[in-house]
Amino acid sequence: MNKAINLAFEEYGESTAPALLILHGFFASSRNWRQIARKLAEYQHVYLVDMRNHGASAHDSIMDYPSMAADIELLLDKQQLAKVNILGHSMGGKAAMWLALSRPERINHLIVVDIAPVSYRHSFDNLIRALQLLPLEQLTNRKQADNLLSAAIPESSFRQFLLQNLVLKEGKYIWRIDLDIFAKTANNIIAFPDTNALSPYPDKVLFLAGETSNYVAKENVYNLFPKAEIKTIAKAGHWLHAEQPDAFCDAVKAFCKCKSLVEQCNLN
Repeated sequence: MNKAINLAFEEYGESTAPALLILHGFFASSRNWRQIARKLAEYQHVYLVDMRNHGASAHDSIMDYPSMAADIELLLDKQQLAKVNILGHSMGGKAAMWLALSRPERINHLIVVDIAPVSYRHSFDNLIRALQLLPLEQLTNRKQADNLLSAAIPESSFRQFLLQNLVLKEGKYIWRIDLDIFAKTANNIIAFPDTNALSPYPDKVLFLAGETSNYVAKENVYNLFPKAEIKTIAKAGHWLHAEQPDAFCDAVKAFCKCKSLVEQCNLN
């Protein structure tokens, strides 16, 4: 079993509020979620996490969902959080689902964003190869990098997202991420581990899907999450939190508030 690593994170909101972990997707980092974290911090203590091999967290040659879930549980233990709310997007959503299935007692509210507990068929090979071929030693500015990637990655906003991982250090551009590790482990990110030995998650889960995205199909959700609620965010794709932040946050708040009220009624 791979050793869990310490994850870098930022905190938002009052420490006395219920804890919420936000887990980003592949190639992303905590910085992509700061706007959402500030909105959700109005009523929760938000831990904005950098997953392993991303952002300011340490690099490790192993990157799969059991390892990521172990990292999250280590963070919970170190912060003395017995049970938390978790919101995960894409890769982060799969890590959150694996934690929920393997350690359900650590989860309070679970929100999964535009991903399902299945293995997908797409590949990151061409994308990673394009980034590896970028001549870092020749770069003098980000615009140059953007231009060089435009043929392989036509969508400008996606290039800008990826280029957040390109940083200037001692006058030279370097990748903050280890592209070799990404290349070797990308199939683990596309996949989802074997769940045959695990029981379905017994509690309610909110699945948020973008209207123009096709990542979340009902038939891929209910076997493992039979009490799932699937909600679609209009006029949004896979990056629904960035495209429709207000609608996104309203859906998260409504789910957490509703579930909390149900729990209080059950306790009374």
